[in-house]
This record gives sequence, C-alpha cells and structure tokens, in this order.
Amino acid sequence: MSDASVLNKKKFSLQGIIPWIIPLAIILFWQLVVSIGWVSSSVLPSPLEVLKDGIDLTIKGELPQNMSISLYRATVGFVIGGGIGFVLGFINGLSKVARLTFDSTVQMLRNIPHLALIPLVILLMGIGEPAKIFLVAIGCMFPMYINTYHGITSVDHKIIEMGKAYGLNRSAMIRKIIFPAALPTILMGVRYALGVMWTTLIVAETISASSGIGYMSTNAEQFMDMKTIVLCILIYALLGKLSDFIAKNLEIIFLDWRG
Repeated sequence: MSDASVLNKKKFSLQGIIPWIIPLAIILFWQLVVSIGWVSSSVLPSPLEVLKDGIDLTIKGELPQNMSISLYRATVGFVIGGGIGFVLGFINGLSKVARLTFDSTVQMLRNIPHLALIPLVILLMGIGEPAKIFLVAIGCMFPMYINTYHGITSVDHKIIEMGKAYGLNRSAMIRKIIFPAALPTILMGVRYALGVMWTTLIVAETISASSGIGYMSTNAEQFMDMKTIVLCILIYALLGKLSDFIAKNLEIIFLDWRG
C-alpha cells in the first residue's frame, strides 16, 4: 500500500471521528455531573439511565413501534412535500409564463408559518395520519421549492450560451447544463427540508397523537418520566444527524464531478 493511500485512510478516519468529539465530551460531562451529585437524577437522568430506559422500551417493543411510525410519517411527508416543491421550483425556474402564474402565490403561501395551520388542519382533516403527513409535507415543500427555483434561475447565462453554441436542444440543455448547475442548490434544499421535516413532526406528534416519538415524550411528561423524555429528545437528535449525514453523502455522490 502506498504512502498516499495510508494518508488518505488516516484523513478519512479523522474526518469520521472529529465531528463526534464534542457530543461525546458533553455526554461524559453529563454523566459526571449526575454521578457526583451536582445535578439530581430526578431533574436530569444520567446517560446510562437513559440508555437503560431505551433498552427496556426496546425489549417491550414500544420504542421500535413508535419509531417506525414516526419514520413513516416523516418519509411520506418529505417525499410528497419535497416532490411537489421540486417540481414547482423546476417548472417556475424554467418557464417565465409559469413563474408569472404561480410564483407570486407560492411566495405568499410560503410566508405563512406552516405550524400556524395546525388548528385549521385539525378541523378539516382531524387528528389522524393524513393531518400529520400533510403538515410535514407543507413544511418540506417550501424549502425545496425556493432552493430549486433559485438554483435553476441562477445558472450562469454564459454556460447556457455555450450550450446553444454547441447546438444543444432544450431537453439536452436541461439535462446536461441547467440541472447539473442547479444541483448543489437543490441538494441544499434537501438538507434544509430534512431539518424542517423533523421540527414539524415533533410538533405534529405532540398534539392529539396516540403514537410516535412525540407521543412517547408527551405521555412521559404526564407521568414525570424524565428518562423517556430525554430519550425521545436524543432520538430526534440522532435522527436529525442521520438525515444530515444522508444529505451530505448525496452531495458527495451527485456532485463528485465538481472535483
């Protein structure tokens, strides 16, 4: 194995370790302050107590069941909302007629806080799965729309002129020039939409829900079960980190040509 390969492997391993240094330090400090009595475990349970609670809930089947329901709501809402936002942004970015027709209306709707729609959504759709998925979809739609629209409309006109000079038709222009040039901004929209997805889901699941991670947290609050509350918070943090990791790797996969 060459020296360059060894150096690359070391660099890759360091890049994987460094982001976890601060979270691990916080967890160790958290365990320390609870263990030595600086903070009461009834106020803030230690990481080991939270881990034990997570294991117990997993054995009972309660945690996997509620996690699967939350993941289903988040995924379906993201696919629907993100897909609509992408299509609208793409069409409005490419077509001046569509832009004049739809963009003003979409921008007005975008400025309404989607969580403010909760009372209306409950009245119209009830408290079942469609209402929660609809809220997540609305939350994901606008980040995808604005980033896709901005990515398409910000493509360098010199590159477009070059494509025309090479005789590319409209379809080839979109596939080979416009879409690749807009892709970094579109993927940034994916990353942002994933963050909004979890924020919206947390709120949706704490209002009139009977399942999901948010429901577990609200139910634990009624019984003053701090271990489960903290566990739910940590699960949301880990799911958010996983989503961000997926988004970063999508950028690596689809934008490797920039190297």
